[in-house]
Amino acid sequence: MQYAHELSIAVAAVRRAAEVCRNVQRAIPAAMEKQDKSPVTIADFASQAVICRALGEAFPNDPIIGEEDSADLRLPENKPSLDRVQSELSRIGLDASTSNICGWIDRGGAQSFGPRFWTLDPIDGTKGFLRGEQYAVSLALIVNGQIVVAILGCPNLPLELSGTSDAGTLFFAVRGQGASVQSCFGDSAVAPVRVTSTSNWADVRLCESVESGHSAHDRSAMISASLGIVKQPVRLDSQAKYAVVARGEGDVYLRLPTKKDYREKIWDHAGGVLVVEEAGGKVTDIDGKPLEFTHGRELSANRGVVVTNGRLHDDVLRAIREHVEP
Repeated sequence: MQYAHELSIAVAAVRRAAEVCRNVQRAIPAAMEKQDKSPVTIADFASQAVICRALGEAFPNDPIIGEEDSADLRLPENKPSLDRVQSELSRIGLDASTSNICGWIDRGGAQSFGPRFWTLDPIDGTKGFLRGEQYAVSLALIVNGQIVVAILGCPNLPLELSGTSDAGTLFFAVRGQGASVQSCFGDSAVAPVRVTSTSNWADVRLCESVESGHSAHDRSAMISASLGIVKQPVRLDSQAKYAVVARGEGDVYLRLPTKKDYREKIWDHAGGVLVVEEAGGKVTDIDGKPLEFTHGRELSANRGVVVTNGRLHDDVLRAIREHVEP
């Protein structure tokens, strides 16, 4: 199987990072603020350290475009946070000096596109994480501009719709080989995932971000009404929305721009995009263009994101054109 080694290393790393995240969340996370005032937790740094360490050992020549860096963590006033990161890593059997830990985190500091690189969001949906709700650990390998391997660890998303969240879910996909799901923690059978075949708008379930600052809820409501969607939107944080569409618990996910000049970060989407596509769905920007992962840290050639089961995609794009400024 092509990329079998990459998938094996990445899945193991995401599982280990998800374990750290779960431990921290259960202990009520300690949050501090980055310069942009968005919340960041001990788990963000520990998760990035775990994954960058694993990728660095297995693929030393592969750059990693990650969300975090250790600059804030190295500040004298944040030494208690750095010590906490060290403690959480030790708890999962990863003993290291604080200097090594910061080095692992900063291995995710690549900035520009290359012929082969990884992109990582150590905790996607930090606000959901802080609320004790949905978040994801997202990792993807991009080769020649195409996502070829993707992993989404969703520790609080039940393995089965009617089940508990204790097992969590881990979704993974390799280009051309389909998408699958299994337990994020412990052993479980690997099962394929597929999007719905829904085409009746009365049955469509729309997913969107909890935070109105991440997606224009008012425009989503107008678009839904124009399409004939009658069910209330399902709002959850992180790329868990991609997972929900991929396994058929949602049909459409809209991330509409809240500012005209805003561009999405690649790590917020790469993992979820391939999982949905390999599950039979479709992902574009709001103009119907494929997402371009060839411009460094941002999707600078795209506006917003539209995710559907495929059958609904063209109609959703038409409705967006009626309600979103070009």
